Amino acid sequence: MAATTTARRGRNSGTEEPPARSAKAPGPGPRRGRLLLLLAVAAALLGGAAVWALYGSSWLRVESVTAEGTRVLTPAQVEKAAAVPKGVPLASVDTDAVAARLLAELPRLRTAEVERSWPHGVELRVSERRPVLIIAKNGQYGEVDREGVRFATVGTRPEGVPLLKLDAARSPSLKRFPASRLRAEAVTVAADVPAVVRGKLRAVRVRSFDAISLELSGNRTVVWGSGEKGDTKAKALAALLKAAPKARHFDVSVPTAPAASGG
Repeated sequence: MAATTTARRGRNSGTEEPPARSAKAPGPGPRRGRLLLLLAVAAALLGGAAVWALYGSSWLRVESVTAEGTRVLTPAQVEKAAAVPKGVPLASVDTDAVAARLLAELPRLRTAEVERSWPHGVELRVSERRPVLIIAKNGQYGEVDREGVRFATVGTRPEGVPLLKLDAARSPSLKRFPASRLRAEAVTVAADVPAVVRGKLRAVRVRSFDAISLELSGNRTVVWGSGEKGDTKAKALAALLKAAPKARHFDVSVPTAPAASGG
């Protein structure tokens, strides 16, 4: 009896027995890991399939190259200069390299854009330089655009493009302004000529940096002066031609005081 009482006291004493531990349910870690592994495998398979479709299959390969935007050049010339091989994967075409090759091979081109046209094409969009002046030499004509770039030499004078007459051999200004600078000034003047005059402009004569004149159809001449204030001079010349249509000589070298005479 005493032993039984002692045992009970032990169970009822102030010291509590620790509760029995319950078994934990398996966490989400293993399942999440398997899911991530499956997703990684699927992504790798899809990526491999995409790479194969782009580079290894016969589905997405270059079958056609087309060019647009030409004026003097032909589309065939542009396509040949682009040198995009047929049958290669379309994704492997380096569009920047093709555009750079076009500009290097064809100086007449001012801009060149190259785009892939899925699933089988390459499109070449170009723009050509337009001459604002021509330079005659040995029966050939060098074409110069409004940026001063001499981009082509042709055997036949382009219609409607004025001739540059550089008569500055004895000019003292050559010491300060070389012939290349004078040609650049002539280009600037030719580009500034008003639209109403452009079709009548036959030549731009340069005697020195500040002695540039225009030769128009009908034996008319225009004293332009330097290439400065071109917009103001163009407006003054347009107003003079309207006010004195029969005049033969015009002076807009000082655009605030233009003058017309003759006729």
